[in-house]
Amino acid sequence: MLLQALPLPWGTKELGQQDPWQFLKPTDKMRIEQQNIPFDGKKMCWVPCPKQGYQVAEIKERAGDKITVVVKGEDKVLKEAQVQQMNPPKYEKVEDMAHLTYLNDASVLHNLRQRYHAWMIYTYSGLFCVVINPYKRLPIYIEKVVQEYRGKRRPEMPPHLFSIADNAYTEMLMNREDQSMLITGESGAGKTENTKKVISYFALVAASGQKKDSDKQVSLEDQIVQANPVLESFDLLEKSRVVSQAPLERSYHIFYQLPSGGIEKTKG
Repeated sequence: MLLQALPLPWGTKELGQQDPWQFLKPTDKMRIEQQNIPFDGKKMCWVPCPKQGYQVAEIKERAGDKITVVVKGEDKVLKEAQVQQMNPPKYEKVEDMAHLTYLNDASVLHNLRQRYHAWMIYTYSGLFCVVINPYKRLPIYIEKVVQEYRGKRRPEMPPHLFSIADNAYTEMLMNREDQSMLITGESGAGKTENTKKVISYFALVAASGQKKDSDKQVSLEDQIVQANPVLESFDLLEKSRVVSQAPLERSYHIFYQLPSGGIEKTKG
């Protein structure tokens, strides 16, 4: 399935002028449209597609381990293992894919794609939070959103990195135990950006408990987020970053040499 950067669906309005919640949960209009999608659970299914990964098909007949399906008006005979079951429309754009009746590859990819096309880049899958890079700065990281997620249990709010961060923070305070968040993905997926968002969240939460001094609060967040070069240096753990360097990309080899003892004067 190919995911592309999305066009703005709101005309000439800037993203920053939009209501942040429309990027986090389906609107009433979306829900109504989903409920009106024609569906026959005994016939509708997913079949392989060379361009999109999977596409919608209708089961025509079964004969042993062979299934005849109709795809865009054309009959195709496939092996039973190639045909995957489809979830009812009530699960369209579901926030947690662990709730799907059929948790197969086609259904997972379809749900992620539908949410992504609606600009909802966060989706839960059990304990994990799946994030798809929109290649645009969405207005879902403002202080207003931070405050809404503070102290809320994960099921109470739409999927968001802030929810994961807040639950880890709460667990640390309540149980007095260290917490960890694993942020993983391929190069360019947005690992560093998500790490910065988590740090920004903790900075805002920590600052909110202090005296109201807007200058100090901004300074605290900015100082932490400006540690970006150090955060980027950890990408040296990726073989591609060590062996080669993209055009105009900064070199962080020095950060690797310092902690590894590669420079004589830094050895203990």
